[in-house]
Amino acid sequence: MEILTYIIIFVFIVAISGLFTVQQQTCAVIQRFGKFHRIAEPGLRWRAPVIDSILTRLSFRIHQLDVSVETKTLDNVFVNVVVAVQYKVLTEKVFEACYMLQDPGYQIKAFVFDLVRAQVPKLVLDDVFSKKDDIADAVKMELEKPMSEFGYGIIKTLVTDINPDQNVKAAMNEINTAQRLRVAAAEKGETEKILRVKQAEAEAEASILHGKGIAGQRQAIIEGLGQSVEEFVKQIPGTQASHVMDMVLLIQYIDTLKEIAAGSKSNVIFVPHSPGNVSELGTQIRETIFAAQKINEGDGQTKK
Repeated sequence: MEILTYIIIFVFIVAISGLFTVQQQTCAVIQRFGKFHRIAEPGLRWRAPVIDSILTRLSFRIHQLDVSVETKTLDNVFVNVVVAVQYKVLTEKVFEACYMLQDPGYQIKAFVFDLVRAQVPKLVLDDVFSKKDDIADAVKMELEKPMSEFGYGIIKTLVTDINPDQNVKAAMNEINTAQRLRVAAAEKGETEKILRVKQAEAEAEASILHGKGIAGQRQAIIEGLGQSVEEFVKQIPGTQASHVMDMVLLIQYIDTLKEIAAGSKSNVIFVPHSPGNVSELGTQIRETIFAAQKINEGDGQTKK
């Protein structure tokens, strides 16, 4: 009786030892006497002790493998391209994933090295940056078919980094800086040109207005002097207009000297010391006016 009890306990212990669990999103590959037997799905499972063994457990989650590839571009620049490959075990091809590839990561790296070194040498450095998505798509398309035969599906490939040599980076930055400075200089020159044109236009308009103001001022002075002379001659019979003009010029001459003397920043000015020179100045002005009138009359007769 005791022997039977021991046998039952032994059998129970052996049976209990055959129990195992499989986590969610994983599977266990069971071998019997070294040969594939079955695939254990998630949950509490049992295998025959001694004769069955768990070869491996495969995860159905997405894995990511970062592959760094050093290659040369079409313009002979060495770059280090980092490609991230996202892959997973295909549920319907667990047998192939378990038995056909000893190291799937190494196999994926070999494919990525071959594909990247075939794509990048066709492009110049600038195109490598702008067409990195095309490189990633080409790698994915080339990887999908062979890796699916081995039980792995390629979810996505990404070119996550492109690192040229440090000297090349510095040269590219200098080129970019020079281009931006050239654009900035052109914009600055255009701005200065517009400012100068606008300033010249403003100065021209100001000169025109200033000239009109001076002309108006002189016209008003002439009209005022004419009226003053006429009134003076009317009020004092026998007075000649030339004498009145001499007096007006003498008054303006004295006022001008007073304004010059009153200025704090006035320089030394040499003027005739005798006020009688005003009469000579008036004579010169009258002669000039008469000469201008004669010229105008001669032009009028010529036109007729």
